[in-house]
Amino acid sequence: MAHVYTRVVRILRLPQTVRATVIFIVCLSGGYAPASYAWSAGIGSELSSIPAPLPDGEFAPTLSLDAAIQLATRRNSDIRAAASEIAATEAALVQSGARPNPELAYSLEDLKKGTRTTTVQLNQIVELGGKRNARIAAGERARDAAAADRVVKVADIRANVIAAFFDVLVAQERLVLADAAVVLAQRGSEIAGKRVTAGKISPVEETKARVAQANAMLERSQANTDVVAARGRLCAMWNGDVQCFGVANGVLGDMPDVPKFGDIATLIAASPSVRRAALEVDRRSALAEVEKTRRTMDVTVSVGVKRAEDIGRNQALIGLSVPLPLFDRNHGNVLEALRRTDKASDELSATESRVRADLLQFHQQWTAARDAVLLLRNDILPGAQSAYDAAVKGFEFGKFTFLDVLDAQRTLLQAKTQYLNAVASLHRAHAEIDRLTGAPIATNSLNGKTSP
Repeated sequence: MAHVYTRVVRILRLPQTVRATVIFIVCLSGGYAPASYAWSAGIGSELSSIPAPLPDGEFAPTLSLDAAIQLATRRNSDIRAAASEIAATEAALVQSGARPNPELAYSLEDLKKGTRTTTVQLNQIVELGGKRNARIAAGERARDAAAADRVVKVADIRANVIAAFFDVLVAQERLVLADAAVVLAQRGSEIAGKRVTAGKISPVEETKARVAQANAMLERSQANTDVVAARGRLCAMWNGDVQCFGVANGVLGDMPDVPKFGDIATLIAASPSVRRAALEVDRRSALAEVEKTRRTMDVTVSVGVKRAEDIGRNQALIGLSVPLPLFDRNHGNVLEALRRTDKASDELSATESRVRADLLQFHQQWTAARDAVLLLRNDILPGAQSAYDAAVKGFEFGKFTFLDVLDAQRTLLQAKTQYLNAVASLHRAHAEIDRLTGAPIATNSLNGKTSP
């Protein structure tokens, strides 16, 4: 406040004519910023309120899908960057409401004290044509577009988190299958060894059983590696450590009903991508209005005082100046802004078409995956399990060879893997539709088994 007080004192010490001129210019300029932008002091708090990244070493024994989404929404770097962009556009909006600064001019004619003439003059540009209002409108549209960008980013991150979370669930179930396969292979190897000892089969069969057991152990090692990698990808969504949680807590067998495509298509207008494209049209239109206002020339008002020492008196100076738009009427910039508005409109139409096509694609993928899950769960998996149990029992009684057991085991594991792939595809399609529409699709759920 000290520097403000000093400036006020200096103004009060000026001659009356000069002091009145300064006060007139300040009133004409309207100050440094309008009262409607008094909230600009809070811009810094927008950045300070953004949560810090996840601290290193933080670990959760179990993690649910909702918790993963909340962590990513609060701490993902892309979302934080989008929030910073919103704060930047708010600062730009404040600047767009600023008026031109006045200009102080001083001139001295003749160096002789008795005949010199001293002139002090203030020049103030007065914006005409609604330039300031157009700039503010363009700044508001830019802020809205930045907010829409953040919504798009949140929807993308949410879909990616859901897909990554179910990838972890699938990897965990595959590890369970791999462990079960090792147990089955060990059992087969033990049975083969007993039958070789009893002289009922060739030692070659036991060798095959041991090879199958070794392969099962290799597959279990790979499954464990896949779990670690899947967890790392999920933790990366919120800048967490490579292993920031222990077990993903979820149910793979929960299958949401597939809504009708017509019901989903009604949400296209609310899609974050479509809304962002629509706001870009508004922003470009506002920028075009800014360029149109620049075709109107501004007026410069000049007031001052002139001191002539030879006659010993002060003279008031008042003047106006206006640029003559003879060569530059900003026609090119206006035309460019209008064409960019047309481009934004075309991109809006393209975005709507692309969202509709993507919705149809993922709706079909959702439907196909759900049908596959039901078929595998109700028919294929029970049949494969029965065939494997029968093959093992028959091998124990000498009715089947160990190759028959291996074939039945391979068929069972393949069916379970197909089941997991179908479930993962179903949830990924569901997440993509949520991303495109910008909100979770309300559906009923057909609860199934946690694992095949």
